[in-house]
Amino acid sequence: EVQLQACGGGLVQAGGSLRLSCAVSGYTAVDYTIGWFRQARGKGREGVSCISARGSITYTADSVKGRFTISKDNAQNTVYLQMNSLKPEDTAVYSCVALDPRGSCQYLYGIHYWGKGTQVTVSS
Repeated sequence: EVQLQACGGGLVQAGGSLRLSCAVSGYTAVDYTIGWFRQARGKGREGVSCISARGSITYTADSVKGRFTISKDNAQNTVYLQMNSLKPEDTAVYSCVALDPRGSCQYLYGIHYWGKGTQVTVSS
């Protein structure tokens, strides 16, 4: 069983930065790909970025390339999402997920665990 807890959301002005953290726990947690997904109000879920158990970035949405960076600290069992140059369009609930390495962060399948989200609001 894997537990995930997202933290670090908040209110920020356009152009600002935030860093989200996802604490991952569970005996088999290191075997999963961990990703950040988001859902804006009135819109569907979107995969933002994912990182493999080995630490390689397996997916980054085109809408955030060059602005967001996913990383992990295996010793702390924590996955981060550094968000720079934030835009109002980034406003959403951000959740961290654990998915099968054979799953897809782009097409949203293979998800095994979904953590509670954290709200990110970007004002213009």
